[in-house]
Amino acid sequence: MKNNKLFTPYQLGPITLRNRIIRSAAFENMARNNAPTQELQDYHVSVARGGVGMTTVAYAAVDLSGVSFDGQLYVRPEIIEDMKKMTAAIHAEGAKASIQLGHCGNMTHFYTCHCMPVSADTWFNLYSPTIHRRLKIEEIHHLVKKFGEAVDWARECGFDCVEIHAGHAYLISQFLSPRTNHRHDAYGGSFENRVRFMNEVLDEVMEHAKDDMAVVVKTNMWDDCWHGSDIEEGIKIAKEIAKHKVHGIVLSGGTVSRSPMTILGGAMPYKTLAHYMNMKSFWWLKAALNIPGVAPIMMPTQPFKELYFMDKAKIFQKEITEVPLIYVGGVQSGDNCQQIMDEGFELFQIAHVLIKDPEFVHHVQENPHYHAGCGRSNYCVGRMYTLNMKCHECVERDGEQIPARIKKEIAHLERKAQESIAAAK
Repeated sequence: MKNNKLFTPYQLGPITLRNRIIRSAAFENMARNNAPTQELQDYHVSVARGGVGMTTVAYAAVDLSGVSFDGQLYVRPEIIEDMKKMTAAIHAEGAKASIQLGHCGNMTHFYTCHCMPVSADTWFNLYSPTIHRRLKIEEIHHLVKKFGEAVDWARECGFDCVEIHAGHAYLISQFLSPRTNHRHDAYGGSFENRVRFMNEVLDEVMEHAKDDMAVVVKTNMWDDCWHGSDIEEGIKIAKEIAKHKVHGIVLSGGTVSRSPMTILGGAMPYKTLAHYMNMKSFWWLKAALNIPGVAPIMMPTQPFKELYFMDKAKIFQKEITEVPLIYVGGVQSGDNCQQIMDEGFELFQIAHVLIKDPEFVHHVQENPHYHAGCGRSNYCVGRMYTLNMKCHECVERDGEQIPARIKKEIAHLERKAQESIAAAK
């Protein structure tokens, strides 16, 4: 490598990471009844053993009303002891432990969150599908406090860091975006009003973080959907986040219900998604995915390229200097890791390659040009909302059968991804 910064320690607020690589908060779907499982622990321990500086447990809802799936965690006293076992096991492998805290807003169902789904405004979410209602002022204040209490909970569980999810069209993002926030009170309308909920959450989070918990915030550089926030507004939002003196900002983009592959990179495996999809939760979407021509309209695919967020992240890098920016998106190899360092980012997050190869970091340490061999068919994405996050190679190695038509789709999408990578060079 040109320099060895990649494997040097980094001071993230009050904690020291052994290197610059973080496992991003990619949804595992390995909880059950919103509580941790041995499978969830084993996965994060394997990633820690593989050499990351910190691993992030994905999406813990700060309140039951913010849960999207049974396979997600939600913050409550009953699971603290099991969470302590997980963080202790991660620490034993030399890595730090982080947990993503958030609220899904309208991206849920009554039978999941046990109430009418809530959001910045009242409307109908086609992608759930569900009617959702506007949060009352006193409910907003209640959820702000829940975020602060969740930081205390994370500390008790043994986590070193929390990541606040303010992107991808979940609740904080639903307040930020002009597409979903049509309120006419102190929390809607002007930019200053739309960022109010996020600012109150971050005030509360930083107060509870004190001087021993690191805090990073995931934000959208742009929403990539009609009437959503653009790059210019994304920069303004990031500057608002920086005012809170958080310890890092994760630069992401896209809207989970409109442009999911902007977030995830590459093609949506429609046949895989339909095959594994839970009929109870997504019966209508499963049916629509099997209608020729409908799926690409609902969930557009895009060509995959390595480091697919880099161009936009560099724009933010020029504008945001007060807080370290954490790169995420499209890391496939040791050469990609080096490029991120060369571009001046101090930290970056990875997920896809660790699904296939939890030892990715150690491999890069041994061979700077190591490539994980992730084909980016996004099979792991197609199954993770119903079963668990797992690479097709790992599935077959474990003896689980994959239908022939799904194997055909995987081969087709991996070939297309390689063509896109070659064309981008």
